[in-house]
Amino acid sequence: MLKKIFGFDSGFNSVKVEIVAGLTTFLTMAYILAVNPDVFKALADQGMDNGAVFTATAIAATVGTLIMAIYAKKPFGLAPGMGLNTFFVYTVCLNMGYSWQFALTAIFLEGIIFIILTLTKVRTMIVEAIPDTLKKAISCGIGLYIAFIGLRNTGIIVSNPATSVGLGDFTDSSVLLAIFGILLTSALIIFKIKGSMLVAILITSLVGIPLGITHLTGVMSTPPSIEPIFFQFELGKIFSWDMLAIVCTFLFIDMFDTIGTIVGVSLKTKMVDKDGKVDKIDQIFMADAVATTVGACVGSSTTSTYIESAAGVEAGGRTGLTAFTIAVCFALSLFFAPLFLSIPTAATGPILVIVGIMMIDQIRDIDFADYSEGIPAFITMLFMPLAYSISDGIMLGTIFYVVLNLITKNGKKVNLFLAVLAILFLIHYISNILLIK
Repeated sequence: MLKKIFGFDSGFNSVKVEIVAGLTTFLTMAYILAVNPDVFKALADQGMDNGAVFTATAIAATVGTLIMAIYAKKPFGLAPGMGLNTFFVYTVCLNMGYSWQFALTAIFLEGIIFIILTLTKVRTMIVEAIPDTLKKAISCGIGLYIAFIGLRNTGIIVSNPATSVGLGDFTDSSVLLAIFGILLTSALIIFKIKGSMLVAILITSLVGIPLGITHLTGVMSTPPSIEPIFFQFELGKIFSWDMLAIVCTFLFIDMFDTIGTIVGVSLKTKMVDKDGKVDKIDQIFMADAVATTVGACVGSSTTSTYIESAAGVEAGGRTGLTAFTIAVCFALSLFFAPLFLSIPTAATGPILVIVGIMMIDQIRDIDFADYSEGIPAFITMLFMPLAYSISDGIMLGTIFYVVLNLITKNGKKVNLFLAVLAILFLIHYISNILLIK
């Protein structure tokens, strides 16, 4: 039954390992249940109910991850994407002046388009057009990006007006707890302790109680009603130019964030064939597309595959049973919100740092001696954390790869689809510059 539903093979997989992996991923991405409602508070005066946003976030994550578990049978977790939620609130609604109903309509249309692109295999063609060097660079870049997020979230790295970023306050008990978490996680991994990352999260959280960092505010609560934001679309504006522009922007960001995440995590865990193609890529994309569409219906910003899935994969998760565990946890979180929200960032952030270290080992397979390969790879890796964007890293790396290989007479390394992608990426950046002006 497990094999049929989740792709689980008792000869290669362990139920215990898959469940621990699912719990690990859930705990590293559960922050979205606290962060997403907080981001949407900025739209409270427009009728975007904060409690409803929490419920929508949990439902979108549950449904999306459940589809991933059963249809794609892969160990990836889905939830409303960071970056995409801030784009929704601060750019589309507050800066550009559109209503949140308008933005939800754009996300719903984006999901429908994603389904069509997946059925026609256009998304798969995009992945297969990316050279192996860039695929490896994407994996490494995501590792740096994950680690940077972990360091920022825990306060180990902070904003600095003079140097952009700098070290945080090492007298802060939360920062010290995060450093303890990194050391503890590292030691458990070195000693090859089963479920080391989950154990580290739990121990670090317990240590945070006497420090006043871990606060248990309750155990159970009734989920807030989703009614205020359920199926709130402005269907009358579907065929407007404004809608087209917003849909294309959401589509662009979501597509390459998802591609980057899937390629990076799959390469790291060897879930690719001998030609470097990701196994069941169409099913993975379809799960992501359907999740985005369903998420929009319940009032959620774009639902996407989470890079934090790498935490569970590193813990041994390989099948849909891991994703099913994540989905169950998100469903239960609707009723145990006070309990799981008590786990501090100081306990989950260290996991992201360690996973980042694990993912960067692909760098050894990049030929930096060949500058036509090495420079685009470096650009890809560098811009993911610095631009705080997986998609920008992919787009800029692709542009550099195509341009450098064409001007150095290595055009045979550039396939037609890759060249088209580079042109589209250039148009994207040029249009953004014109819009700013």
